[in-house]
This record gives sequence, C-alpha cells and structure tokens, in this order.
Amino acid sequence: MARKPFVTAVFTATTLTLAGCSGAGAPSGEAATAPADPGSVSGDITVLTQRTDLVQNGTMKKYATEFNKAYPKVKVKFQGITDYEGEVKIRMNTENYGDVLMIPAAISKDDYPKFFAPLGSTAQLSKRYRFTDKTGVNGKVYGIASFGTANGFVYNKAVWKKAGVTQWPATPRQFITDLRKIKAGTDSVPYYTNFKDMWPLTAWTNNLGSVSCDPQSSNKLVTTDSPWAPGSDLNVIDTLLYDIVHDKLSEKDPTTTNWESSKTLITQGKIASMQLGSWAITQMQDAARKAGAGPDDIGFMPFPAQKNGKFCATLLSDYQQAVNAHSQHKAAARAWIDWFTDKSGYAQTEGAVSALKSAPMPDTLKAYTDSGVQFVERSEADTGKVNSIDDAAEIGLSKPDYRQKLVDLARGAQKGSLDDFLGDLDKRWNEARKTAGS
Repeated sequence: MARKPFVTAVFTATTLTLAGCSGAGAPSGEAATAPADPGSVSGDITVLTQRTDLVQNGTMKKYATEFNKAYPKVKVKFQGITDYEGEVKIRMNTENYGDVLMIPAAISKDDYPKFFAPLGSTAQLSKRYRFTDKTGVNGKVYGIASFGTANGFVYNKAVWKKAGVTQWPATPRQFITDLRKIKAGTDSVPYYTNFKDMWPLTAWTNNLGSVSCDPQSSNKLVTTDSPWAPGSDLNVIDTLLYDIVHDKLSEKDPTTTNWESSKTLITQGKIASMQLGSWAITQMQDAARKAGAGPDDIGFMPFPAQKNGKFCATLLSDYQQAVNAHSQHKAAARAWIDWFTDKSGYAQTEGAVSALKSAPMPDTLKAYTDSGVQFVERSEADTGKVNSIDDAAEIGLSKPDYRQKLVDLARGAQKGSLDDFLGDLDKRWNEARKTAGS
C-alpha cells in the first residue's frame, strides 16, 4: 500500500493523557547518548514504523544491513503498524512500545519527558538538525525528524499549459482565475479536495507561514484573539478553499473522492491540482510511470501569495524518531536514529527535505530553488500552548472536521456564510485563550 504521510501540521492531534503512564514505571530520565565507538554498542532493538510498505518489500531490512556494517553488534527488528497512531498510543500505556518509535501525534509535547529519553540539548542539536524545536522541551530534544516537507500544490503541468497558464499564480484571486481557465479549456477537474479521505484537508493548515512568510506564524496564535481576521494566514487559506468549492472548481461530489485513485487521475490529466506536501511528488511520479503517463508532467507550485515579491513555502517536520524512555538499549537505539538520519539516504530517496541542515534541497524541489521560493522553517516552540487553546476551542486545526464543514458550507450542503463561519472560529479561539491562555 502506498504511504500516507504523517500530516505535518504544526499542531498535534488532540492531546492524550495516557492511562497507566505512571503505573508503567517512571522513566529514569537517562539520556540516549550517541555512542563514541560503534564497535562497543550491542543489543537487540525494535523499531516501530508507520512505513508498512517498506517493511513488507524488504527496504527496511536493506537499511538494517547497511547499518550493521557500522554497528555489527546491534540487531534491528522492525514492526510495521498500519494503524500506527491508534495502536501505538495504546501500547504506550505500558513500557512495551519498542526501542525506537515515531512520536505519535496524540502525545502532548509537554509529556515527552514521560515517554522518551532526551537526545541532547536543543542548543547543541539545533546546530546540526532542522525542526528540533518540534520536540524540544525545557532545553532538551526528544526526537529527530525522519525528514521534512515543503508545502504547496501538486499539479499537472500539461493541463495548466493547455489552459494557457504558464506562470504560477501569485495571489488567491489569480489562482481562482487560472482554475476557471482550466475548467473552460480542458476536461480536467481544476481542483480535487480528497474530502472523503479527510486527512488531506488538514494539509491546508501547513501553509500557515507561507502566506505571511513568517516563521513565527504558529507561535503568534498563542497571543492573538482573531486568527481568522481579514488578511491573516488562516483567513487567506480558508477563504481560498471556500472559493474553489463555492465556484464549482472542484469535483462535483466530494463525498466520493478517493486518495489512491487521485494519484492516477492527476497523472492522466483528469485532475489538475491538489494541495499537498512535497512528499507527494514522488508518489505522483511513481503513479504516472505505472499508468504509462509522463512523470515530468507532475509539478509543484507554492501557495498563491507573495511577500515583497517572493513566494514562500513552509518547511515542516514529518514524524520524529525517538527513544523509548524505558528501553534497555538506549545507546543502540540512538545509534540507529543517528545513522538513519545522517547516512541512510532515506530522505533523499523519498524526495524529501533532510533533517540535516548541511544537506541540499532535494531534486523534487528544484522548481522552488530555481525560482527563488523562500523556505520558511516554521518555529514550533509554542506548540504545546497552541494545542491547549485549540483543544479548548474545539476547532481542531490539524483535524479534518472543520474544513469538511467549510467545504460543505461552500457547496451548499450546510447553511451559513463564510464570514459567519470564520467569525465563529475567532470567537471560540478568543474564549479558549481566556481559559487555556497564553
């Protein structure tokens, strides 16, 4: 099965207080220190992963074989888990949740020290790796990103060209105009929401920071009463989605969309564009090859907004690898994380942004680098506070529900106006700040 991403919104899913976390035994707080001598590290470690496809096709085993050339005394076992979030958060009621694992979105950032071993200081690791503030708590880092992703729109270049559009739209209004040209001049669906699979709708939040080119855009949510005020990032993002659907520039019946099918449909030119992270580019290109279509027709464009004449694209962390605080083989577990991040080539193979700051941008983002798109590594230092307000407001910035309601509103399946809808979100956020507050 093709990979579904960890949705890389700055906000985790609703935080989870795990029953039994204290009963499982308090962690020692011992750090998972990088071993100085690879030959001295030994032990059997279990790595939990959501990449069931790579476990089943033997790719992870190949990585382990290469790892063993540097660490011959460490045996690595993989457990690929289909319902990763659901199963792992249950396992974390015990001490048995692997030696290395991807941090589940359901775990509150402030609770990381209860479940994971510190990997080093934020000051130290931030010099080497991107996205360290994603897992930084009280000056310590508890996870290192498997890779990062840039945000934008996957699109079929041939379809857009056929419609007479050869330049990226620089404003939401221009984007809508271009979609209208596609509708009038081609047989393609201009935009595909992937409404039924739900999780793609959450990817719109990942553009927070792309509109304003502000790396502090998420942290500022803690101190604002009106995140959906006119001109704000969230207002621009949600208004664009509303306008696409309201103007009938998306599929006729969003309740029948299908993620797996959409990958083939866009390569065949039956869909013109979808809002996703750059991780999707290689999947679309692979789908094109399987369908006998041209992978070179798959393009990636930034969110249609500019600051001082430049496009911006947020860079966000995907899943972060962490060491179980109860692991008996912390040095071996840390050795795996360091090797997998620094030397496996995993990020490059996935066409993703490496967590290593010294690594170049992937070829999948060549159009961005060639066009001078500014990458904005969005700070997530205040994620815990944002989560608390979001939970209290019952909005769910990284959940599909509120954007499904937005789509339903736009297509007439729900009564109301966009202004009232966004105004209600602001009201709930403002009230939540007073209770969960800054």
